[in-house]
Amino acid sequence: MNEAQGLLTAESGSSEQPLDNLSAAERAAIDSVPKGLFIGGRWRDSPAALPVLDPATGARLCAVADATAADGLDALTAAAAAQADWANTPARTRSDILLRAHHALLADTERLALIMTLEMGKPLTEARGEIAYAAEFFRWFAEEAVRLDGGYMPAPTGGSRFLVTKQPVGPSLLITPWNFPMAMGARKIAPALAAGCTCVVKPAEQTPLSMLALAAILADAGVPAGVVNVVTTADPGALMTPLIADPRSRKLSFTGSTAIGKLLLEQCARTVMRTSMELGGNAPLLVFDDADLDEAVEGALAAKMRNIGQACTAANRILVQRGIADEFAERLAARMAALPMGRGTEPGVVVGPLIDADAVSKVEQLVADARRRGAEVLLGGTAVDGPGTFYPATVLTGVPDDAELCHTEIFGPVAAIATFETEDEAITRANDTPYGLVAYVFTENLRRGLRVCEALETGMVGLNQGVVSNPAAPFGGVKESGLGREGGFTGIDEFLETKYIGVKV
Repeated sequence: MNEAQGLLTAESGSSEQPLDNLSAAERAAIDSVPKGLFIGGRWRDSPAALPVLDPATGARLCAVADATAADGLDALTAAAAAQADWANTPARTRSDILLRAHHALLADTERLALIMTLEMGKPLTEARGEIAYAAEFFRWFAEEAVRLDGGYMPAPTGGSRFLVTKQPVGPSLLITPWNFPMAMGARKIAPALAAGCTCVVKPAEQTPLSMLALAAILADAGVPAGVVNVVTTADPGALMTPLIADPRSRKLSFTGSTAIGKLLLEQCARTVMRTSMELGGNAPLLVFDDADLDEAVEGALAAKMRNIGQACTAANRILVQRGIADEFAERLAARMAALPMGRGTEPGVVVGPLIDADAVSKVEQLVADARRRGAEVLLGGTAVDGPGTFYPATVLTGVPDDAELCHTEIFGPVAAIATFETEDEAITRANDTPYGLVAYVFTENLRRGLRVCEALETGMVGLNQGVVSNPAAPFGGVKESGLGREGGFTGIDEFLETKYIGVKV
């Protein structure tokens, strides 16, 4: 057992003991994850500990190190010290390391998926899919690492030449969310490393284990000491504020709520730090009366129920043209009613627990508010008694535009359906939000599809499909849903500066 795996608990001061409610395989998976801070290539303990809970049972899985502000600054010192050597490492070498990480993640899918399901709650099938998704970021950016280009041109006035080159931004602060604890880390770490940036990663306090497991995999893949540092904490503000204020930090990439994103932007403005922000969403899903109804129902199911509805890309407002609204709602309710609910480790489960009790309370309040304003419950609508933080698949119809859930992310398995009459009305209502991450459109009319997709004020649109995320595509939003893009050809640019060199001839 290494020093991190022997972490002391905050409550008792004694060594972490296995829990009786875990199976042997589950206990082995949890025990396999280092529990310390990963700084400068070494695992180290901390006096305080952060408990990690199983949302399906409420049981305590383990504890991990709870970093202080001083620990965070140590991590930044390690990243800054490693920056020059990593930036000068040949791109092919960086690419090879990322490709080894890709293969290692795929080879370790079962263990990593089980860890994720235990700490976050999503069904194992989805967790396996997330591991594959995360691994693909390492492959994609392994390929992009060796394709960083620049430019050369004569000055229009003659007498000199313009050389343009790309250089790494420098030490980067990466803050990842709890809902996709492996994939969101990979989506940030992979391009940072490919570009030649070192990083300090702060995972969400609810789901630190996936990132700690990834840190160990990256070290085994050959990432040099100090290039990737991971600090876990129960107090993100106290940890991150001095790191953002430190001039050695050159970049912040954050995925989380718009409210927190705005606070971070204010802090970053003091040093004019480079930022990219993937913030909240309020995704409209538009179903026109010429849509393939089977395709629309399945697309809505995917857009709504992925990750138990706990995704910024989840369909938040489902707007259906009036002539087909009743049939659509009935079909969607039938499909959602057939989704088994339970602990994510159980065979066949599709609806796992929400992340915590606060999440359940939020969904309950949003559903109650919609009902008070006239919405009708077609399916579900009542929290589940018993252990764990479960909320059943729910379908609401006749949801009025003034319902609170039309203006805030539901982050739960609630399909809120309203009707519209015309194309112009659908577009106007879809755009009536300060958010603009993603939208979904279902229609068999190509001309209408293109018109509507171009008119929607979002960074992404799924046309006749309910999932848009892909490592090869640029992910991000407009308005208050964020800045910059992750993934695709543009994802690595977020970690590169453009330098112009004028050469006299």
